[in-house]
Amino acid sequence: MKKIYLKKLTAFGFAGILSFSLAGSAGAFECKVKQSSMAKPSGFPSRALTMIVPYGPAGGSGQIAAAMAEAVTGHTGVSINRDHKPGGSGTVGMTAYMAAPADGYTVLEHIDDASSAHALDSSRPNPSVDLIPLVISQVTFSQIYIRTNETRYNDWKSYAKWVKAQNGKSTIANVSKEGSMERVTMKFITEAAGLKIQQISFDKGAPRYGALLGGQVDALFEQPGDVRKFLDAGKFKPILTIFNESPSVFADVPTHRDMGMSFEPLLRFRGFYVHANAPANRVEWLQWAFQRAYCQDSYQKFNESKFMTVIDSYRDTAGARKLINNSIAQYRDVYKAMGLDVK
Repeated sequence: MKKIYLKKLTAFGFAGILSFSLAGSAGAFECKVKQSSMAKPSGFPSRALTMIVPYGPAGGSGQIAAAMAEAVTGHTGVSINRDHKPGGSGTVGMTAYMAAPADGYTVLEHIDDASSAHALDSSRPNPSVDLIPLVISQVTFSQIYIRTNETRYNDWKSYAKWVKAQNGKSTIANVSKEGSMERVTMKFITEAAGLKIQQISFDKGAPRYGALLGGQVDALFEQPGDVRKFLDAGKFKPILTIFNESPSVFADVPTHRDMGMSFEPLLRFRGFYVHANAPANRVEWLQWAFQRAYCQDSYQKFNESKFMTVIDSYRDTAGARKLINNSIAQYRDVYKAMGLDVK
């Protein structure tokens, strides 16, 4: 099993070394949660759970929320009602979640935006302190996509050449939140490659993908699993992978390093949380339910279909806290280097 090492980045103040295993195949998967059943503490849960999702149903968060809810229900029999609250790059859903009763009946799906938001403003919830991570179940890289039938350019080199000729008028669909993983990475790319690109903001996945499909933008920044159906349908093609090595499934797509960019890639991660003040015995049951759900065939097939087995996606509570804390420290260093007001 090969490993990718994310080494210290001096230009932007990244600290420490993170390592991620490249999964060789789905057959190599071994469930780390051996306990196949767990008694409900004092009858909890006696009714359906609610899962707040701070993004729309069509994007990556909506898809993983549906897949995890199915997996949890499949092995516990407990239903989960998903409540999508998009807006503010996750802040609307986070605010709603923190206002919900801390009784364990409401869980939260969130992404690394929660970590970067706290890194920029420490008054915002810290996902490793104010929340308890139940499981991180996806870790992935990003890519830049164009339409497969695009005639103005067909790869990264021709795209970059075309962008430079547009004098700042080229466009790319991206999320709206300044300081997010996507925005920071695009800053790294444009500075390293000497490009001027207008970032067109979309909080929801469907309009973001539709903008590229319909020709309203020239390119798209996204993760491969989120646009799998467009890749399979031959509508989108990746022209740049933001990762230190080319995954075998994208062997013909150059990485940012292949194109002479030396920055360390920021990764997308998604997981599930419960309020830190929830009763301890209920938290323990939820940790088991969500971590064991990761092992369910339905969830493993979902992750496989979304290219989420390229990097080891599983983190239990301790591993999730380590990932989150490292990410917060890294984002703070990056934001300070960018001259942002870090509170």
